[in-house]
Amino acid sequence: MLTARRTFAVLLVLGALVVAGSAPASADPICTKYDDYTGFCLVWAQSDPGGSAGSGSGSGSGGSAAGDGSASQIPVDGQWCTPGGLADPQPPLSDPVWGGHTDGAIYDCMAGLAGSGSAGVMAPPVTLRFWSSSAPPPPPDPRALAQQAVDSMGLQAVRIGIVPLSQPDAVGLVGMPNWMWVDAPDAVTFGPNTASASAGGWTVTATARVDRVTWDMGDGQVVACGSGTPYKASYGQAASPDCGHVYTKQGEYTVTATSHWVVTWSGIGQAGTITIDLTRRTPVTIGEVQVLSQ
Repeated sequence: MLTARRTFAVLLVLGALVVAGSAPASADPICTKYDDYTGFCLVWAQSDPGGSAGSGSGSGSGGSAAGDGSASQIPVDGQWCTPGGLADPQPPLSDPVWGGHTDGAIYDCMAGLAGSGSAGVMAPPVTLRFWSSSAPPPPPDPRALAQQAVDSMGLQAVRIGIVPLSQPDAVGLVGMPNWMWVDAPDAVTFGPNTASASAGGWTVTATARVDRVTWDMGDGQVVACGSGTPYKASYGQAASPDCGHVYTKQGEYTVTATSHWVVTWSGIGQAGTITIDLTRRTPVTIGEVQVLSQ
């Protein structure tokens, strides 16, 4: 007899199948859309009919795990769950979970893990158990999928906005305020930027944002800013309200803007952070005011 929690989960799964419009058929199903809160499947797709995943029936009885790795989840006790490692300790052969088998082994299976979702929300996992003649294939490394998602974003360093302009005939002055800002920020140069990567029915979603921009002004000074404020001629000789610098000596300087990206990712029951630094440089010329005497 199913417990109240499992009965509730079965009702959720049945409701999800009605929403999806189709139930898993005899071939191994692959979940293509999960509910972010419960972790249960909303939309099913059929995998290669050659898969060998069996279905469990009744409390404590499970089916054989997929031998070809085509399905990321298997049905156990009326719930779809993620196969894990060997149950430790192994239950006695008298336990109904063996289903009369004397070969193979009993494995843990985690129900309630959200396979995807921009919010990365997961329901509290429930550990089920099932029998399998061989070890189920492990899920892919979520960190590797997260890196694939980041690689697909095409992240770039910020476009530099700066006054004095980076032009041969543009000269700033010693003691006068200089302005720095992120020019035309977008998803590629400043974020947010969201992408997903999948493998074997598993999905990891990552979101990247620039946390800050550090400006190495070339004179030994480093300024940390957000996106900054673009300069307008109407501002005259006013200082930047949030990202500026004043040179004390004339000369040719190389300004280096470093974007510090922070990427948060979640999927396959895990979450983490990746940091990336991207750099762009530009030259500026600083001169001195010449006083003419008669």
